[in-house]
Amino acid sequence: MYNTTLPTDNLTLLMTENYSANSFTCTKNDDFKYPLYSAIFSIVFVVGLITNVVAIYIFTCSLKLRNETTTYMMNLVASDLLFVFTLPLRVFYFINRNWPFGSMLCKVSVSLFYTNMYGSILFLTCISVDRFLAIVHPFRSRTLRTKRNAKIVCSAVWVLVLSGSLPTGFLLETTSRENNKNNAIFCFENFSSKQWKSHLSKVVIFIETVGFIIPLLLNVCCSIMVLQTLRRPQTISRGGKLNKTKILRMIIVHLFIFCFCFIPYNVNLVFYSLVRTKTLKGCFAESVVRTIYPIALCIAVSNCCFDPIVYYFTSETIQNSMKRKSQGNRSYDVKFSEALQSESSSNLHCSLRNLKAKVFHNESSV
Repeated sequence: MYNTTLPTDNLTLLMTENYSANSFTCTKNDDFKYPLYSAIFSIVFVVGLITNVVAIYIFTCSLKLRNETTTYMMNLVASDLLFVFTLPLRVFYFINRNWPFGSMLCKVSVSLFYTNMYGSILFLTCISVDRFLAIVHPFRSRTLRTKRNAKIVCSAVWVLVLSGSLPTGFLLETTSRENNKNNAIFCFENFSSKQWKSHLSKVVIFIETVGFIIPLLLNVCCSIMVLQTLRRPQTISRGGKLNKTKILRMIIVHLFIFCFCFIPYNVNLVFYSLVRTKTLKGCFAESVVRTIYPIALCIAVSNCCFDPIVYYFTSETIQNSMKRKSQGNRSYDVKFSEALQSESSSNLHCSLRNLKAKVFHNESSV
């Protein structure tokens, strides 16, 4: 029989089922995941919290210009922060291997993991499509690229993500097992075989198609078409070398974050599903999948730290608006100074004229 102790809280690990007595037995040893999760999630909590709070401050206080791009970014920040706030609970569980916070918080924590991962994927895709429209179809897309439409798209993304993540999380129930003579409460690791066969296989197909494959294709296609547009001479003359450099940097960082954070986890999820349905058999295959999963999960969670790079270093909108704000303040100071000088000069001339008139008046009266 298989050891029923599973990896942590996500679909691949939650989809646990025992093999029948006639099945071969594979030795499992993935306890390394607990100290790995504790360390990585602690780092992600600190770094992700600081960088995203700074991003919120920039968007709400420093950044005066708001458009569709910043609308997508603000929603991406919200998605990251929702997940970051649950990380201390997860770290506690990974260290103690016991969940004392109740069934509801367990379900919410699982749901927010998927909300963050697939929300981040979809909001990054929205930013990529928005840049594609702005560069490849700058005139025809003017009526589409509005703050109102961006808010509608963001609302649709939230509805789509929550419709997939909430049912997944609320299928989960905490369980109690004997663990070193202590009645430990387990979270994140107890989807039953019945749940897997009736619900979870459909969930995997849905989230992989809508939440990963389609966004991946959109990101790659939009990036390729933007690069092709930038190679045209008229585009270069229109935008200038500096703008071209900013756009290229944005595309590179965008694709790096998307591919580095999300491809390992989602590819591993497919193979894990094949193992759990016995489509892919063998101890070697299962051992590889179970070993890769904790590493892929940690990389996926790190997107909370990588997303702010989009805000700080690749957003031409933010950089330009901040620059315009700075230049506007300097221009105002210069104009105000010139006005003061003009007013002082005018007052001085007026005073001289009055003094001269008084002198002439006195001379004539004498």
